[in-house]
Amino acid sequence: MSPRSDAVVRRASVAIAPPEAERGGLDDGALVRALVAGEPWAAAAVWNRHAPKVFRIVARVLGPGADAEDLTQDVFASVFSKVPELRDPDALGSFIVSVTLRMLKWELRRRRVRRILHLSDSAELPEQAVEPVDSEAREALGRLYAILDTLNADDRTVFVLRHMEGMSLPEIAEAAGVSLATVKRRLSRATELVSSRVEHDASLAGYCKKGVARDEP
Repeated sequence: MSPRSDAVVRRASVAIAPPEAERGGLDDGALVRALVAGEPWAAAAVWNRHAPKVFRIVARVLGPGADAEDLTQDVFASVFSKVPELRDPDALGSFIVSVTLRMLKWELRRRRVRRILHLSDSAELPEQAVEPVDSEAREALGRLYAILDTLNADDRTVFVLRHMEGMSLPEIAEAAGVSLATVKRRLSRATELVSSRVEHDASLAGYCKKGVARDEP
C-alpha cells in the first residue's frame, strides 16, 4: 500500500489496542465483534487483513487507468458502516468481497457511460494495478483490457475473479450473491468472447502463446 493508505491505517490505530501478535490471532468473527463494540483498533486490524485482497481485485477488474486505492478505501468505508448488519460475523471476508463486487459493478457501469459520451480519461497504466512490465507486456495488457471493456460488468468481473484472481466458482457465487449456475454461464460467455477476440488479435495471441511457452517446464 502507498504512504497515504498506511496513514489511514495508522489513524485508525490507538495505543490501547491489543498487542499486534494478539490482534493477528483474532479470527474474523472476533474482529467484527470488536468493530461493533467500538474498539478503536479494530478497523485497522480489518484493513490490514483484508485490504490487500480488495486492492488486488479492484486493480485487476478495472485495469489500466484505475485508481484502485481510492475505490479500496471506499469499499472499507461502506464495509465499516454495514458491519452491524452482518448476520454471520465469521463471514466477514466474503462480505467484504461482496461489497467490493457491488462497488465495482457500479464503477464499471459509470465508466461505460463515460465512454459512450466520449468523456473517458486517457488510459494510463497505474503503478498499483500491475507488476512492472516490459513494453511488449504493457501493450498486451492494454489490448486485453480493451477486450474486457466490451464485456458487461457481471461477465467481466466473473472472468477476472476466476482467471486472474484464481477464486473458485463457489467462492465467486457466494461473493456475487448469485447461483453457481449463473456464475458458470457468465464465465463461459466471457471466456468464449475473450478467447475469440484474442485469436483475432495477432499481436496479443502471439504474446499469449509465448507466455505459455515460458511457463512450460
